[in-house]
Amino acid sequence: MEAIGMILLFIGMAIAFIYSIKLIILAFQESILWGLLYLFLPFANLYFIITRWAKCRGPVLKSLLCIPFILLGVMLMPLTLDY
Repeated sequence: MEAIGMILLFIGMAIAFIYSIKLIILAFQESILWGLLYLFLPFANLYFIITRWAKCRGPVLKSLLCIPFILLGVMLMPLTLDY
């Protein structure tokens, strides 16, 4: 079961990574300044997503697909710690 949990966790992380890269690309397509602000200024990414919801809606909603994969993956992994 832990192998399935690892696979689901990896799939969820891959989905989150791919759609976060798509959001960064959208910010850089707006302008180089927005791209740099998105990367380095706290909460600039949230402001960018809220103010440009029409463009960012798809990647944001698709990135929410990672939540069930990550939760199931963590739940299927063993809870024992071997030291």
